[in-house]
Amino acid sequence: MRVLVTGMGGEIGIRVTNLLERDHNINDVLGVDIDPPRRRMHRAEFRRVDPRDRRKLVRIVRDFEPTAVVHLGVYEPNARAGPDLARSLTHEFTLAALGAAADSRSLDRIVVRSGIEVYGRARGAATRPDESVAPAPTSGFGRSLLEVELAAREAADSADASLTLVRCAPIVGPHMSSPLGRLLRLPVVPTGALSDPPFSLLHQDDAAEAFVRALDRKCDEPLNVVGRGVVTAAQAARLGGRIVFPVVGPQWLAARAIAELLGAPLPDHVQELLVRGRSADGSLAATVLGLDDCTSTFEIVQDLYEWASVTYLKASEAA
Repeated sequence: MRVLVTGMGGEIGIRVTNLLERDHNINDVLGVDIDPPRRRMHRAEFRRVDPRDRRKLVRIVRDFEPTAVVHLGVYEPNARAGPDLARSLTHEFTLAALGAAADSRSLDRIVVRSGIEVYGRARGAATRPDESVAPAPTSGFGRSLLEVELAAREAADSADASLTLVRCAPIVGPHMSSPLGRLLRLPVVPTGALSDPPFSLLHQDDAAEAFVRALDRKCDEPLNVVGRGVVTAAQAARLGGRIVFPVVGPQWLAARAIAELLGAPLPDHVQELLVRGRSADGSLAATVLGLDDCTSTFEIVQDLYEWASVTYLKASEAA
């Protein structure tokens, strides 16, 4: 098996790569991304490429001729890139990498990172959708994820390969680039004033394990992967000793501006989570992938707050 990992430079990408390196049934692992990985690799190779350089990316993928693809080249707005750049990188990465991989005659399976944001949170929408619920995104990130899913389905059908859409709950954890994680670590956390709806999270290690198991199982279906239980924004803030600041209506404009000044931009899908909640039924993935022991949402929040803050040294203490 020759596995192509797109988005290897991110926290999830390098964790998936390290897990794949331990599997001796996998002969070669090649990763591509705009940024290099920040962990040591033992067997895998990495090619640094801007997804917008389609000619170079297509050449790399075609020369490798993958038998399997783990497509993690999905950029969440305000995680590793701003909203416009994230959307552009996701779009270009998906079309170029999956399109080139589909030309490989030996391509057998594709695993794609998606998210439960594809279900949307419109009025009357299911609060805990399972995989039978049709996607109806109501945020920019959700619409971007749906575009990825549709492009992946087209590539899989073209190559006669299986396609597993791993719809993750918001991935949060230490060292993880997450707009929600940054927001929860602010001294003051904005929450909905009229309601405090619950949401589910997914730990970065559980997400990596889910992608690897999906690759091994060769499932041809979407799977919701979520952590156990739920928490509300107010509960999460109090758990971390933060101040809860209820926000309503136009006040969100001011809250977004202040959060951005404090280094935690608030994209629309995170605001939607705070106002309307976000969860999903992950029982199918738990059965198919054997993910019964995922970290609970409560434990993920605890882990986030136990992650040490930066301590600045004075010049006299540097030595």
